[in-house]
Amino acid sequence: MAKEATEMSVAAVTVEVPDSKTVRLEWPAGYDVDFKTGQFITVYWPDEPSYKRAYSLSSCALDRGFYEFTVKRDGKMGTRLVDWIKPGQRLMVLPPTGKFLPAYEPNKHLLCLAGGSGVTPFRAFVREATRRKLETRLTVLYSVRTTNDIIFDSEFRDLEHQNPHFSYFVTCTRLHPEDPWTGRRGRITAEWVKEQVTDLANTVFYACGPNELVHFAEDIVINKLGVAKEQMRVEKWG
Repeated sequence: MAKEATEMSVAAVTVEVPDSKTVRLEWPAGYDVDFKTGQFITVYWPDEPSYKRAYSLSSCALDRGFYEFTVKRDGKMGTRLVDWIKPGQRLMVLPPTGKFLPAYEPNKHLLCLAGGSGVTPFRAFVREATRRKLETRLTVLYSVRTTNDIIFDSEFRDLEHQNPHFSYFVTCTRLHPEDPWTGRRGRITAEWVKEQVTDLANTVFYACGPNELVHFAEDIVINKLGVAKEQMRVEKWG
């Protein structure tokens, strides 16, 4: 049976970086859906039901009463959302689904590789683990072009202070040589990923972002590090 869409009001819109916004959708009265952190919702405008787009939730399953998703100005839907969405408008929403789920086990290490707006589900991963005070180790390696493209930077750094099992690292790939950024530069590499691994058998690798980033991450993890495919989970965004 096809799942029915629910009309939801836009409660808030937050500018994360110049080309990306987080949209909060308020659940209507009587709406109460069980879902899992890491899943995605599918949305569409009421006046354009034939054009739908799926977005990973950047809120977690402990966030009740609303959904949050973070969208980059890209394509027809992304451009309309970033340029025109505002509180009070309404979107049609299909219930969360998907299997890009965090393996919250005490002995596991979730090593998350993200590019651009692909970091959004990892915000949800870390939010839930931190609030539940889980012992699961999480590491986010986040690749962006410049410092102007870093989404959720302050929240990730706050979560890093709150959660002793969480580590967060950013690398910038297109900075001007004279940029004052003192952090890492260049692409994610096999050596950098390997540096984070202390127990390969209990490490679960996640990659989310554009196809190019995900394919690159798969090559690093599976071909260069020799990790079994069963230990890697990916979410590709076109």
